[in-house]
Amino acid sequence: MTTAYWCVLVSILMPIVWAGIAKGGARNFDNARPRDYLASLQGWRQRANWAQANSYESFPPFAAGVIIAHLAGAAQPTIDMLALGYVAARIPYGIFYIADRATLRSLAWVASLVCIIGLFVAAA
Repeated sequence: MTTAYWCVLVSILMPIVWAGIAKGGARNFDNARPRDYLASLQGWRQRANWAQANSYESFPPFAAGVIIAHLAGAAQPTIDMLALGYVAARIPYGIFYIADRATLRSLAWVASLVCIIGLFVAAA
């Protein structure tokens, strides 16, 4: 399995981490109605939930980019570098989101988008 494919796996798990942070340690968390609980959150827990949602939104184009770049025969080191760059941007993205650092969060988001676009360019 390539490094890029491992990055896809990490990206699948990343939203679960942000959800765990949103829910973790809360005494009033109701596992029977987790969406109701998440909708009621405020502050850093709410931002962790938003990081989870954005991670799910960002995943499909990233996974498609990795797969398409592989199928198109792009250079493996390039695919791996861009996939690692995506993961390296998405981790601080979630941290910045939770910490309410909007400008840094946006910069990390742009960096991850550049990596996705790069995968498609590499496939061209």
